[in-house]
Amino acid sequence: VHRLRSVDNLFVVVQEFKEYQFKENKEDALKDLEDLVKKLPWTDPLKVWELNNSLKKKKTKRKKHNLHSTASKEKLNDDGEEEGTDQKDTSKQEDCAQNAVGVEPSSGQDTEETQGVASRNGEEEEEDNEQSDAKDELQGGSGSDPKAGDGKTGEGDAKVLKFRVTCNRAGDKHSFTSNEAARDFGGAVQEHFQWKADMTNFDVEVLLNIHNNEVVVGIALTEESLHRRNITHFGPTTLRSTLAYGMLRLCDPQPTDIIVDPMCGTGAIPIEGATEWPSCYHIAGDNNPQAVKRAANNICSLLKKNENKESSPSQGIPLDIIQWDICNLPLRTGSVDVIVTDMPFGKRIGSKKKNWDLYPACLMEMGRICTPGTGRAVLLTQDKKCFAKALSRMGHIWRKGQTVWVNVGGLHAAVYLLKRT
Repeated sequence: VHRLRSVDNLFVVVQEFKEYQFKENKEDALKDLEDLVKKLPWTDPLKVWELNNSLKKKKTKRKKHNLHSTASKEKLNDDGEEEGTDQKDTSKQEDCAQNAVGVEPSSGQDTEETQGVASRNGEEEEEDNEQSDAKDELQGGSGSDPKAGDGKTGEGDAKVLKFRVTCNRAGDKHSFTSNEAARDFGGAVQEHFQWKADMTNFDVEVLLNIHNNEVVVGIALTEESLHRRNITHFGPTTLRSTLAYGMLRLCDPQPTDIIVDPMCGTGAIPIEGATEWPSCYHIAGDNNPQAVKRAANNICSLLKKNENKESSPSQGIPLDIIQWDICNLPLRTGSVDVIVTDMPFGKRIGSKKKNWDLYPACLMEMGRICTPGTGRAVLLTQDKKCFAKALSRMGHIWRKGQTVWVNVGGLHAAVYLLKRT
């Protein structure tokens, strides 16, 4: 599962409630969530979590913005019976709301703190990560709970696990905030397992995902999103590798296909393409010299990484990068099988106004270089109105296949599959 290319985060589901009835009153609703903790089937998910710790790749320490010290990683696989040791650590009970809703900028750069959650971008863009001291009435007494201790009390060297609860909430019918839910749910988890709350050096991250009437409780299996894999030099709008992979998959690359990304930015799409589809030939280009330089740097660091892996000089990767003008590509007519690109949204790069001229010109030129009959294009944009208009004028060149809606850093964008007439 860790090898899946299109997945950002993994978690094991403790339990899923399709139609959870929240009480109207805030106190009652939160009390229900607290009571839920005792009823959940934690045992198997925790076994999966433990198994996962021995498999997951240790995170390399990032100098600049790394919240989680790697110290806690080494402690993870000490003893098997970590789960429910009854160590009453009630001296200072704190507990946490780690509310990381919709905080991933599309650049994918400084988002270390927002890991491990299925869909990060709820409609509620609340970005307050706060740690709130819990109510002090969480006294012991829960040790008698058979599920809390694994029947292995009395072992003094057993380690108390550190945990945090991350709540993602979307929907407008709730009487509580995600912070409050995480805080109260976290308090109950703490009481149930006698774990210690820790926002940064946690061993276990419990996820509480609330989407309207759907509630999913899970345990995170990834510490940082799996999309951080190829890119070392980021631009203002670097696409996630996971999304790039999905776009490439959509156009079903065949061996010997020539795949072009005419607006490649930092090269996320062609780099993902060359890594996963090495029997195709990938060409990347951009009009911005800075972007071309970053993409070249990304390719170099990927080559270095491959050399380290194979210890023999690596074969290189089937990818070239060129500086060019999207409206005047130095490619022969009908010579390209597939075009995959992330078009300027007109937010961080370009403008909506410029897109009105750019999009039709792009589609025209892409149509020229693409093989008639078999050529296809997969294009991502958030400027859907402008794209639809441009496409309607190009019906003689491009036929629209399917549209896939995607969330790009909180923006509602679309991926269009086009077939060359």
